[in-house]
Amino acid sequence: MNPPQIPQGTNVVGVGIDQIEVLRIRESLEKYGDHFLKKIFSESEQKYCMDKADPSVCLAARFAAKEATAKALGTGFGAEFGWLDSEVCNGELGQPSLSFNKKGKDLLQSKGANKALISLTHLESVASAVVILVSE
Repeated sequence: MNPPQIPQGTNVVGVGIDQIEVLRIRESLEKYGDHFLKKIFSESEQKYCMDKADPSVCLAARFAAKEATAKALGTGFGAEFGWLDSEVCNGELGQPSLSFNKKGKDLLQSKGANKALISLTHLESVASAVVILVSE
């Protein structure tokens, strides 16, 4: 089954969504500790989340964001796009944004996009993210 095509004339280049159980992240953090954190999350993502009362909820939202980004790009994770090629940042009011390292930016541009919009949400047990790649 092929995904639906994005209509011609729109500036939307890709869309991705992901949802994860917070417990999976909590268990990975407990079992693998720093190895897990360093493999999946940038230093600033780690610092931001580890300062929270429950880091697992914050980390789960960022994990979902990375998965949603890989889906929006149409690559999944591998040689073309890795866990550390994108990063969730937060603005002054806490609003999330998505930034990319050079490899991630090059991939984003090769897909015809130059910006990624992001929305995160979470409950105590589930975290979700939506990523929309756009061309401005």
